Amino acid sequence: MSLYRIIYADDEADIREIAALALEVDPGFDVMTCASGDAVLELAPRWQPHLILLDCVMPGLDGPETLKRLRQTPGVAETPVAFVTARIQSHEVAQLFMLGASGIVPKPFDAMTLAATVRQFLPS
Repeated sequence: MSLYRIIYADDEADIREIAALALEVDPGFDVMTCASGDAVLELAPRWQPHLILLDCVMPGLDGPETLKRLRQTPGVAETPVAFVTARIQSHEVAQLFMLGASGIVPKPFDAMTLAATVRQFLPS
């Protein structure tokens, strides 16, 4: 089984911890968490994740701005990015897909199914 590296970014520590535990239930996932978009931009080029999961609303660089900057970052410009967000109205979701999102995970997410949900966003 391949080991997929996943970065999960959220400014709320309890949500990061729950998400990491939920994702690590899948033995094929290696998960790193970040508290900010800036931390993602620092970690991603070094760690080369297969997928980045971003909260939309974070202080400093929000999720959409982080995605824009990732797309200009050598080595991770093509990395799939999905948003984990409570902003799931159709126009908000459409904007995220126009930015290049690979998918949306609605918040609050189901910890029991998060790993299976995230698998669909991984490159095949």
